[in-house]
Amino acid sequence: MPFSWMLVVLFAAGLHAAWNAVIKSSDNKFHDTVLVTLGSAAVGALLLPWVPPLAAASRPYLIASVIIHIAYFSLVALGYRLGDMSYIYPLMRGLAPMLTAIAASIVIEPLTPGGKLGIMLLSSGILLLTSDAWWSRKVGFRPTAAGLLNAVVIAMYTVVDGIGLRFSGNPWSYVVWLFLFQPVPFLLFFIFSGPSGFIRHFKRRWRVGAIVGLCTFTSYGLALYAMAYIPIALVAALRETSVIFGAIIAALFLGERFGPVRYAAAALVTAGAVAMKIL
Repeated sequence: MPFSWMLVVLFAAGLHAAWNAVIKSSDNKFHDTVLVTLGSAAVGALLLPWVPPLAAASRPYLIASVIIHIAYFSLVALGYRLGDMSYIYPLMRGLAPMLTAIAASIVIEPLTPGGKLGIMLLSSGILLLTSDAWWSRKVGFRPTAAGLLNAVVIAMYTVVDGIGLRFSGNPWSYVVWLFLFQPVPFLLFFIFSGPSGFIRHFKRRWRVGAIVGLCTFTSYGLALYAMAYIPIALVAALRETSVIFGAIIAALFLGERFGPVRYAAAALVTAGAVAMKIL
């Protein structure tokens, strides 16, 4: 992977970690998640007049991605109810690159030996972050099942988006329309469940939603743009360095400990990124 593209994806990973840290520190994670999707949709709406029309060939993939993202957000919420975020998050984000690599190599493009090694090292580093839960025996069947299932879902939407944007005619057209449609399921939920609580939250936190929504749009938008030119599996794997960035942010701003396990995980992730670059 060219160094310039690595910097783009790493910047996207850093933004992904930043907005996840905001959600993690929120007193109402679900409402803030909705605010973020609305904020990113607002960015898409502003950019819509400046992008060309979306090619018809990519529209089925766009629709499929929105549906798959419903499953993703639902499993995230379920997983965090069943288990600790410190276990669920690295489990699903660590396995997803390997599953994406398998699927992408079959459906789209083969990987070089360096790419395969890099993904294995990077995923191993992320999965190492789950070791604290294993040692403390805080692991249960249901949270593990939710994390594993969501890893499959992440791989699914990554491959679907990677194919869709390549058929789109212009990658940014696909990105803009994807973010425009993402809030639709949440809006339907609030229409039928009663929006009064969310409206109060919106008045209090709309600025956070706007700023973090911009971060979300930029993060996944840059990753998708990179997938138009770089193997999908490599971009997906490198983007998951957001887990390491998140651990650093949590240590610096949320008071969490950055111990030996996290140093070892960061070393493996770095080794994986180096393998992607030089092999």
